[in-house]
Amino acid sequence: MKKLAFICPGQGAQAVGMGRDLYDKFDVAKKLFDKADEALGYSIKDMCFDGPEGELRLTANTQPAILVVSVIVSEILKSEGVEPSIAGGHSLGEYSALVSAGVIDFKDAVVLVHKRGQFMQEAVPVGEGAMAAIIGLDDQKIIDVCERITQSGAVVEAVNFNCPGQTVIAGQTKAVEDAVEQLKELGAKRSVILPVSAPFHSRLMQPAAEKLAVELEKVKFNDAAFPIAANVNGKLETDAATIKQNLIEQAAHPVKWIECVNAMREFGAEIFVEVGPGKTLCGFNRRIDRSIVSLNVENVDSLNQTLEELRK
Repeated sequence: MKKLAFICPGQGAQAVGMGRDLYDKFDVAKKLFDKADEALGYSIKDMCFDGPEGELRLTANTQPAILVVSVIVSEILKSEGVEPSIAGGHSLGEYSALVSAGVIDFKDAVVLVHKRGQFMQEAVPVGEGAMAAIIGLDDQKIIDVCERITQSGAVVEAVNFNCPGQTVIAGQTKAVEDAVEQLKELGAKRSVILPVSAPFHSRLMQPAAEKLAVELEKVKFNDAAFPIAANVNGKLETDAATIKQNLIEQAAHPVKWIECVNAMREFGAEIFVEVGPGKTLCGFNRRIDRSIVSLNVENVDSLNQTLEELRK
């Protein structure tokens, strides 16, 4: 049997309607949506199925919504005999991967990421922070421009190293806009201001990281059943205490996704299955190395297609 990696998407993958056909077909989806609603005290299920989109896009809702769908997909695959040897997740997705590996209880994770979303939003008032994807420019040039602007007193940093040719910057709105202009002059093919409400993974998130640390202390962490690639350093971890510390740091530090994918490949992962809404991480894999075999499961159709591929 080939070694599988489960990879879990982060914020931005959400879409109204996600999880509905899985809920209709699988008891485990009903059970987990009910558990999540009970843990949160409001219906994340209704928000996933019917929106409104504006509510679903609020980070305190987006984060538990994506986690719930990702964990449902992971549990359905396991029930079909599809077991990962390793896992990783992009930003929020790291929590989904940790649930899959038995590190955090599902209900604890749902509440944690809801609070994580609140803390991140509270750290920087709406409108004062921004993020932008920079397409087609060398990472070092991006880092250099951000450091130069930051030294002048504003804050902007490279925060998501997603794949070659796509790096996300984050910081104070004006500093991000200045960086975008300078990076265009240096030859960036394109830049896209992202529709997010805070500068995630920048140093401006330090207040969120500190509040998150308090909440993480309340949660029981277990050693992982299989290695998890850590966003903060791209290393594979199974130790409960190390994983907890990494999550605290993750909130205000860059996501080293290329390093995570390469670590999973070096471990021996031959097939990557994106579990949860969207195909963003499959797209990143193509840019990291076209030879990576990537499948995705987000609904009943993609589940059937992926199961068919895995059984060949």
